[in-house]
Amino acid sequence: MRVAVVSDVHGNLTAFDAVLADIQGRAPDLVLHGGDLALMGAQPAEVIDRVRELGWQGVVGNTDEVLWRPQEQRRQEELVPRLVALLALIFQEYAPATLELLGEDRVAWLRGLPDQQRIEDLVLVHAAPGDLWRAPLPDAEDDELSAVYAPLDAGTAVYGHIHRPYARALTDLTIANSGSVGMPWDGDPRASYLLMQDGRPELVRVEYDVEREAALLLASGYPDAPRLVEMRRRGVFVKPNSAPAR
Repeated sequence: MRVAVVSDVHGNLTAFDAVLADIQGRAPDLVLHGGDLALMGAQPAEVIDRVRELGWQGVVGNTDEVLWRPQEQRRQEELVPRLVALLALIFQEYAPATLELLGEDRVAWLRGLPDQQRIEDLVLVHAAPGDLWRAPLPDAEDDELSAVYAPLDAGTAVYGHIHRPYARALTDLTIANSGSVGMPWDGDPRASYLLMQDGRPELVRVEYDVEREAALLLASGYPDAPRLVEMRRRGVFVKPNSAPAR
């Protein structure tokens, strides 16, 4: 079975449509989504509607969960104090703006998403099993990857969340990260997704009109739009309050 995994769209419909066209040309047997569909983008409702129309199965992400779990802000601040400024943006600015764009029905659909999908010998989670907020980075040691994902008891473990695609074969387990469709952070602004065939991962990059997306986002009135645009343009994480003014 050929399986595509699309994750971390973050309300970027322009990138999503480009990835969808590429996927349709490759005609996989199944497409899964890895969560974080809505927050941090100008068109979250349109992204969710498109995924629902396509009937893709998927998992919930951490920035999906913030829409109905405001109490998570305090817990994350205690766990990672250095992210207080970013967490304030996520919970106090992005979440209310996104809720207003989505409406109750779309949020209810997000709330109904499971935390993992198992297809044959492949398991998809958003970040790590039991944790939507933390996951290994591409330079993690093999022992760390095995400790996190071997308990899934699968031949292949796929996740998103970190916005940095990679694939690694361990002794009894293949680990793959699909990267981000809407906001890559590996220095390459092209949209990223994963294609699995016979247990072999292929990381696919897709060009899209970043400037069109930037114009939509800047005109949308969405909070923190200049920083979000800078990340899309550069393909890297930009700290809050450090993006150039537009």
